[in-house]
Amino acid sequence: MIVNFFKLKNFNFQQVGKEVVQIEREGLDQLDQYINENFTHTCELIYQCRGKVVIMGMGKSGHIGKKIASTFSSTGTPSFFLHPAEASHGDLGMISNSDVILAISNSGESLEILALIPLLRYRQIPVIAITGHEKSTIARYAKIHLCVKVPQEACSLGLAPTSSTTATLVMGDALAVALLKSRGFTQEDFALSHPGGALGRKLLMRVDDIMCSGDNLPYIHPNTYLCEAVLEMTSKKMGIIVICDHEKNIEGIFTNSDLRRVFNDNIDIHRSYIASVMTPRGISVRPGTLAIEALNIMKKHNITSIIISDQNQLIGLVHIHDIYQAGIM
Repeated sequence: MIVNFFKLKNFNFQQVGKEVVQIEREGLDQLDQYINENFTHTCELIYQCRGKVVIMGMGKSGHIGKKIASTFSSTGTPSFFLHPAEASHGDLGMISNSDVILAISNSGESLEILALIPLLRYRQIPVIAITGHEKSTIARYAKIHLCVKVPQEACSLGLAPTSSTTATLVMGDALAVALLKSRGFTQEDFALSHPGGALGRKLLMRVDDIMCSGDNLPYIHPNTYLCEAVLEMTSKKMGIIVICDHEKNIEGIFTNSDLRRVFNDNIDIHRSYIASVMTPRGISVRPGTLAIEALNIMKKHNITSIIISDQNQLIGLVHIHDIYQAGIM
Protein backbone atom coordinates (compact mmCIF):
# COMPACT_ATOMS: atom_id res chain seq x y z
CA MET A 1 0.00 0.00 0.00
CA ILE A 2 1.33 3.44 -0.94
CA VAL A 3 1.21 5.89 1.97
CA ASN A 4 0.48 9.53 1.17
CA PHE A 5 2.63 11.19 3.83
CA PHE A 6 1.56 14.69 2.78
CA LYS A 7 -2.07 13.79 3.34
CA LEU A 8 -1.20 12.14 6.67
CA LYS A 9 0.73 15.22 7.81
CA ASN A 10 -2.31 17.39 7.30
CA PHE A 11 -4.78 14.98 8.87
CA ASN A 12 -6.27 16.19 12.17
CA PHE A 13 -6.32 13.11 14.40
CA GLN A 14 -7.36 15.09 17.46
CA GLN A 15 -10.42 16.55 15.76
CA VAL A 16 -11.64 13.11 14.71
CA GLY A 17 -11.00 11.75 18.18
CA LYS A 18 -13.03 14.53 19.77
CA GLU A 19 -15.84 13.96 17.28
CA VAL A 20 -15.98 10.30 18.27
CA VAL A 21 -16.13 11.18 21.97
CA GLN A 22 -18.92 13.69 21.29
CA ILE A 23 -20.97 11.22 19.23
CA GLU A 24 -20.66 8.51 21.87
CA ARG A 25 -21.49 11.02 24.63
CA GLU A 26 -24.66 11.99 22.75
CA GLY A 27 -25.52 8.32 22.43
CA LEU A 28 -25.25 7.88 26.19
CA ASP A 29 -27.39 10.99 26.74
CA GLN A 30 -30.18 9.09 24.98
CA LEU A 31 -29.74 5.98 27.11
CA ASP A 32 -31.48 7.07 30.30
CA GLN A 33 -34.88 6.98 28.54
CA TYR A 34 -34.48 3.20 28.41
CA ILE A 35 -33.95 2.92 32.16
CA ASN A 36 -37.68 2.28 32.49
CA GLU A 37 -40.11 -0.40 33.69
CA ASN A 38 -38.36 -2.98 31.54
CA PHE A 39 -35.14 -2.18 33.39
CA THR A 40 -36.94 -2.74 36.71
CA HIS A 41 -38.46 -6.03 35.47
CA THR A 42 -35.00 -7.16 34.31
CA CYS A 43 -33.45 -6.44 37.71
CA GLU A 44 -36.29 -8.24 39.49
CA LEU A 45 -35.98 -11.28 37.24
CA ILE A 46 -32.22 -11.51 37.75
CA TYR A 47 -32.53 -10.85 41.48
CA GLN A 48 -34.95 -13.77 41.83
CA CYS A 49 -32.88 -16.07 39.59
CA ARG A 50 -31.88 -19.26 41.44
CA GLY A 51 -29.25 -20.13 38.85
CA LYS A 52 -26.86 -17.99 36.86
CA VAL A 53 -27.16 -15.22 34.30
CA VAL A 54 -25.94 -16.66 31.00
CA ILE A 55 -24.85 -13.93 28.61
CA MET A 56 -24.67 -14.44 24.85
CA GLY A 57 -23.51 -12.31 21.95
CA MET A 58 -21.73 -12.58 18.63
CA GLY A 59 -18.79 -10.47 17.47
CA LYS A 60 -18.42 -7.15 19.25
CA SER A 61 -21.58 -7.88 21.24
CA GLY A 62 -19.87 -11.01 22.50
CA HIS A 63 -16.86 -9.03 23.70
CA ILE A 64 -19.16 -6.64 25.55
CA GLY A 65 -21.09 -9.62 26.93
CA LYS A 66 -17.91 -11.11 28.40
CA LYS A 67 -17.21 -7.87 30.24
CA ILE A 68 -20.76 -7.65 31.57
CA ALA A 69 -20.60 -11.27 32.75
CA SER A 70 -17.36 -10.51 34.56
CA THR A 71 -18.84 -7.42 36.20
CA PHE A 72 -21.95 -9.33 37.27
CA SER A 73 -19.93 -12.15 38.80
CA SER A 74 -17.67 -9.84 40.77
CA THR A 75 -20.58 -7.84 42.19
CA GLY A 76 -22.79 -10.61 43.55
CA THR A 77 -24.67 -11.83 40.46
CA PRO A 78 -23.27 -15.23 39.36
CA SER A 79 -22.84 -15.11 35.60
CA PHE A 80 -20.88 -16.54 32.69
CA PHE A 81 -20.55 -15.90 28.97
CA LEU A 82 -21.64 -18.56 26.50
CA HIS A 83 -20.76 -18.28 22.81
CA PRO A 84 -24.08 -18.79 20.96
CA ALA A 85 -22.47 -20.66 18.07
CA GLU A 86 -20.79 -23.10 20.46
CA ALA A 87 -24.09 -23.45 22.31
CA SER A 88 -25.62 -24.90 19.15
CA HIS A 89 -22.93 -27.58 19.11
CA GLY A 90 -23.28 -28.96 22.62
CA ASP A 91 -22.52 -26.12 25.00
CA LEU A 92 -26.23 -25.49 25.49
CA GLY A 93 -25.94 -28.21 28.11
CA MET A 94 -24.14 -25.68 30.30
CA ILE A 95 -27.47 -23.90 30.82
CA SER A 96 -29.78 -25.11 33.60
CA ASN A 97 -33.51 -24.54 33.82
CA SER A 98 -32.88 -22.19 36.75
CA ASP A 99 -30.79 -19.80 34.67
CA VAL A 100 -31.69 -16.55 32.93
CA ILE A 101 -30.42 -15.70 29.45
CA LEU A 102 -29.16 -12.22 28.59
CA ALA A 103 -28.92 -12.07 24.79
CA ILE A 104 -27.02 -9.14 23.26
CA SER A 105 -27.45 -8.21 19.60
CA ASN A 106 -27.51 -4.64 18.31
CA SER A 107 -29.51 -5.61 15.22
CA GLY A 108 -31.64 -8.07 17.15
CA GLU A 109 -31.29 -10.48 14.24
CA SER A 110 -28.22 -12.53 15.20
CA LEU A 111 -28.82 -15.90 13.55
CA GLU A 112 -26.76 -17.80 16.12
CA ILE A 113 -28.97 -16.51 18.94
CA LEU A 114 -32.21 -16.92 16.97
CA ALA A 115 -31.34 -20.59 16.43
CA LEU A 116 -31.41 -21.10 20.21
CA ILE A 117 -34.68 -19.30 20.93
CA PRO A 118 -37.00 -22.29 20.21
CA LEU A 119 -35.03 -24.57 22.56
CA LEU A 120 -34.89 -21.92 25.29
CA ARG A 121 -38.62 -21.33 25.00
CA TYR A 122 -39.26 -25.09 25.12
CA ARG A 123 -37.24 -25.33 28.34
CA GLN A 124 -39.04 -22.24 29.68
CA ILE A 125 -35.77 -20.43 30.31
CA PRO A 126 -36.48 -16.67 30.32
CA VAL A 127 -34.62 -14.54 27.79
CA ILE A 128 -33.74 -10.88 28.33
CA ALA A 129 -32.73 -9.16 25.10
CA ILE A 130 -30.50 -6.13 24.79
CA THR A 131 -30.79 -4.73 21.26
CA GLY A 132 -30.94 -1.44 19.41
CA HIS A 133 -34.22 -2.31 17.69
CA GLU A 134 -37.42 -2.76 19.67
CA LYS A 135 -39.20 -4.52 16.79
CA SER A 136 -36.38 -6.94 16.01
CA THR A 137 -36.96 -10.69 16.07
CA ILE A 138 -34.95 -11.31 19.22
CA ALA A 139 -36.68 -8.41 20.97
CA ARG A 140 -40.11 -9.83 20.08
CA TYR A 141 -39.30 -13.34 21.29
CA ALA A 142 -37.67 -12.18 24.55
CA LYS A 143 -39.50 -12.08 27.86
CA ILE A 144 -38.06 -8.60 28.48
CA HIS A 145 -36.41 -6.22 26.04
CA LEU A 146 -33.90 -3.53 26.98
CA CYS A 147 -33.35 -1.01 24.22
CA VAL A 148 -29.93 0.56 23.72
CA LYS A 149 -30.65 2.43 20.49
CA VAL A 150 -28.20 5.22 19.67
CA PRO A 151 -28.59 8.07 17.13
CA GLN A 152 -25.51 6.99 15.19
CA GLU A 153 -22.33 4.99 15.33
CA ALA A 154 -19.12 6.94 15.88
CA CYS A 155 -17.57 5.12 12.93
CA SER A 156 -17.59 7.51 9.95
CA LEU A 157 -18.77 4.64 7.74
CA GLY A 158 -21.62 3.87 10.11
CA LEU A 159 -20.56 0.22 10.11
CA ALA A 160 -18.21 -0.56 13.01
CA PRO A 161 -20.05 -1.00 16.34
CA THR A 162 -18.88 1.95 18.44
CA SER A 163 -21.62 4.04 20.06
CA SER A 164 -23.89 0.98 20.24
CA THR A 165 -21.33 -1.17 22.08
CA THR A 166 -20.61 1.68 24.48
CA ALA A 167 -24.32 2.03 25.24
CA THR A 168 -24.64 -1.73 25.77
CA LEU A 169 -21.69 -1.73 28.16
CA VAL A 170 -23.18 1.12 30.17
CA MET A 171 -26.55 -0.65 30.30
CA GLY A 172 -24.77 -3.73 31.66
CA ASP A 173 -23.02 -1.62 34.30
CA ALA A 174 -26.36 -0.06 35.27
CA LEU A 175 -27.87 -3.51 35.79
CA ALA A 176 -24.87 -4.76 37.78
CA VAL A 177 -24.77 -1.77 40.11
CA ALA A 178 -28.54 -1.70 40.62
CA LEU A 179 -28.41 -5.38 41.60
CA LEU A 180 -25.35 -4.82 43.77
CA LYS A 181 -27.13 -2.14 45.79
CA SER A 182 -30.37 -4.09 46.02
CA ARG A 183 -28.50 -7.08 47.49
CA GLY A 184 -26.67 -4.97 50.06
CA PHE A 185 -23.37 -6.12 48.53
CA THR A 186 -20.45 -4.93 50.69
CA GLN A 187 -16.73 -4.29 50.26
CA GLU A 188 -16.10 -7.54 52.14
CA ASP A 189 -18.30 -9.43 49.65
CA PHE A 190 -16.37 -7.83 46.79
CA ALA A 191 -13.05 -8.81 48.35
CA LEU A 192 -14.10 -12.46 48.56
CA SER A 193 -14.18 -12.60 44.76
CA HIS A 194 -10.99 -10.51 44.41
CA PRO A 195 -8.52 -12.12 46.85
CA GLY A 196 -5.58 -11.38 44.57
CA GLY A 197 -6.29 -7.67 44.22
CA ALA A 198 -5.30 -4.77 46.44
CA LEU A 199 -8.80 -4.53 47.88
CA GLY A 200 -8.80 -8.24 48.65
CA ARG A 201 -5.51 -7.94 50.48
CA LYS A 202 -6.78 -4.92 52.38
CA LEU A 203 -10.01 -6.52 53.49
CA LEU A 204 -9.01 -10.15 53.97
CA MET A 205 -5.43 -10.20 55.26
CA ARG A 206 -5.11 -10.84 59.01
CA VAL A 207 -2.35 -9.81 61.38
CA ASP A 208 -1.49 -13.51 61.74
CA ASP A 209 -0.41 -13.52 58.08
CA ILE A 210 2.25 -10.83 58.46
CA MET A 211 3.24 -10.77 62.15
CA CYS A 212 6.72 -11.37 63.50
CA SER A 213 6.79 -14.45 65.74
CA GLY A 214 9.02 -17.21 67.09
CA ASP A 215 12.76 -16.53 67.28
CA ASN A 216 12.36 -13.21 65.45
CA LEU A 217 10.09 -11.83 68.17
CA PRO A 218 11.84 -9.19 70.36
CA TYR A 219 10.93 -9.88 74.00
CA ILE A 220 12.77 -10.16 77.32
CA HIS A 221 12.11 -10.76 81.03
CA PRO A 222 11.51 -7.85 83.44
CA ASN A 223 14.72 -8.50 85.42
CA THR A 224 16.92 -7.96 82.35
CA TYR A 225 19.43 -5.12 82.51
CA LEU A 226 18.57 -2.18 80.28
CA CYS A 227 21.79 -2.51 78.29
CA GLU A 228 20.91 -6.10 77.35
CA ALA A 229 17.39 -5.04 76.42
CA VAL A 230 18.74 -2.35 74.11
CA LEU A 231 20.98 -4.89 72.37
CA GLU A 232 18.04 -7.26 71.89
CA MET A 233 15.80 -4.50 70.62
CA THR A 234 18.33 -3.17 68.11
CA SER A 235 19.23 -6.66 66.86
CA LYS A 236 15.58 -7.41 66.00
CA LYS A 237 15.29 -4.01 64.21
CA MET A 238 11.65 -3.37 65.06
CA GLY A 239 12.15 -0.35 67.32
CA ILE A 240 10.32 -2.09 70.15
CA ILE A 241 10.79 -4.87 72.67
CA VAL A 242 8.09 -6.55 74.74
CA ILE A 243 8.66 -7.32 78.41
CA CYS A 244 7.09 -10.63 79.49
CA ASP A 245 7.21 -13.07 82.38
CA HIS A 246 8.32 -16.69 81.92
CA GLU A 247 4.85 -17.64 80.57
CA LYS A 248 5.08 -14.79 78.03
CA ASN A 249 2.41 -12.77 79.80
CA ILE A 250 2.89 -9.16 78.75
CA GLU A 251 4.02 -6.70 81.43
CA GLY A 252 5.10 -3.76 79.30
CA ILE A 253 6.96 -2.47 76.25
CA PHE A 254 10.10 -0.47 75.55
CA THR A 255 10.51 1.54 72.34
CA ASN A 256 12.97 3.85 70.65
CA SER A 257 11.19 6.83 72.18
CA ASP A 258 11.60 5.27 75.63
CA LEU A 259 15.30 4.84 74.91
CA ARG A 260 15.63 8.55 74.07
CA ARG A 261 13.91 9.36 77.37
CA VAL A 262 16.40 7.12 79.21
CA PHE A 263 19.35 8.99 77.73
CA ASN A 264 17.77 12.37 78.43
CA ASP A 265 17.28 11.38 82.08
CA ASN A 266 20.90 10.13 82.32
CA ILE A 267 19.77 6.68 83.49
CA ASP A 268 22.61 4.15 83.83
CA ILE A 269 21.70 1.40 81.33
CA HIS A 270 24.22 -0.98 82.94
CA ARG A 271 22.65 -0.87 86.41
CA SER A 272 18.96 -0.35 85.69
CA TYR A 273 16.47 -3.10 84.96
CA ILE A 274 14.12 -2.80 82.01
CA ALA A 275 11.11 -3.11 84.32
CA SER A 276 11.96 0.26 85.89
CA VAL A 277 11.75 2.20 82.61
CA MET A 278 9.23 0.23 80.54
CA THR A 279 5.81 1.50 79.51
CA PRO A 280 3.16 -0.72 81.17
CA ARG A 281 1.09 -3.03 78.99
CA GLY A 282 1.21 -1.58 75.48
CA ILE A 283 -1.43 -1.54 72.76
CA SER A 284 -2.44 -4.92 71.40
CA VAL A 285 -4.97 -6.71 69.19
CA ARG A 286 -6.16 -10.29 69.14
CA PRO A 287 -5.06 -12.90 66.57
CA GLY A 288 -7.39 -12.90 63.57
CA THR A 289 -7.71 -9.11 63.54
CA LEU A 290 -7.77 -7.66 60.05
CA ALA A 291 -4.47 -6.02 59.16
CA ILE A 292 -6.28 -2.89 57.99
CA GLU A 293 -7.92 -2.61 61.44
CA ALA A 294 -4.53 -2.94 63.12
CA LEU A 295 -3.19 -0.20 60.86
CA ASN A 296 -6.05 2.12 61.81
CA ILE A 297 -5.32 1.54 65.52
CA MET A 298 -1.63 2.27 64.95
CA LYS A 299 -2.47 5.52 63.17
CA LYS A 300 -4.92 6.53 65.90
CA HIS A 301 -2.31 6.07 68.65
CA ASN A 302 0.61 7.30 66.53
CA ILE A 303 2.63 4.10 66.99
CA THR A 304 4.65 2.05 64.51
CA SER A 305 4.23 -1.43 66.04
CA ILE A 306 1.33 -3.28 67.61
CA ILE A 307 1.30 -6.39 69.82
CA ILE A 308 -0.65 -9.51 68.90
CA SER A 309 -1.80 -11.17 72.12
CA ASP A 310 -4.32 -13.72 73.34
CA GLN A 311 -5.52 -13.15 76.91
CA ASN A 312 -2.45 -10.98 77.51
CA GLN A 313 -0.08 -13.69 76.28
CA LEU A 314 2.38 -12.54 73.62
CA ILE A 315 1.76 -14.12 70.19
CA GLY A 316 3.53 -11.75 67.81
CA LEU A 317 4.28 -8.22 66.67
CA VAL A 318 3.32 -6.30 63.56
CA HIS A 319 5.33 -3.32 62.36
CA ILE A 320 3.76 -0.73 60.12
CA HIS A 321 6.33 -1.60 57.44
CA ASP A 322 4.99 -5.18 57.40
CA ILE A 323 1.57 -3.81 56.48
CA TYR A 324 2.93 -1.61 53.71
CA GLN A 325 5.10 -4.41 52.30
CA ALA A 326 2.02 -6.67 52.19
CA GLY A 327 0.48 -4.21 49.73
CA ILE A 328 -2.41 -3.28 51.99
CA MET A 329 -1.80 0.45 51.56
